[in-house]
Amino acid sequence: MKLLRTIRLDPSDTFVFERAAEPGEWAVPGAFVFLDAEPATLEGKARTAFRSGFLGISSLGWSTLVQVVEADEENRSAAIETLAARLVEHFGAPDLETARGAAAEEVAFAASLAEHPPDTLIAMHRVQRDGEIRETFRTLRPRAGAKPLRAFAFLEVEGEEEADEEVDLVALGTESRTRSHD
Repeated sequence: MKLLRTIRLDPSDTFVFERAAEPGEWAVPGAFVFLDAEPATLEGKARTAFRSGFLGISSLGWSTLVQVVEADEENRSAAIETLAARLVEHFGAPDLETARGAAAEEVAFAASLAEHPPDTLIAMHRVQRDGEIRETFRTLRPRAGAKPLRAFAFLEVEGEEEADEEVDLVALGTESRTRSHD
């Protein structure tokens, strides 16, 4: 079986998200974090997490990219248990049993996204349309002969639709620096 792990090819996640996931965490898409939010009102780093973040289940931090990795039943069970505990602690799940069911569904969805060769990277674009949260996923596979952990060693190969929004990383970086000086 394969699952998704967070990966950090450069330090940008530490600038664009309020809390960046640690590299190597088990990850899920994490749209459930935004179920009670109004995405149109999100700003700055919260908006970036909504638009493009995968949730690292140990830290509840965000990652722009995740990597497909081989996993075993023990890894899957550990991911479910960790996510279930987070659902109770941080998201109001009534009990661990209920949370386990929801966590198992979220991990199963993540596993369905991992049906690619190991080391494939996956990026996401999330929007709200017609009152529903919709996610589009793109895969990036290592170029032949390239070392897989270098940013320019990947070639985009799949994606469903073009994003209808653009993210201005320069403005986000400037906003971050401006806020830290206030």
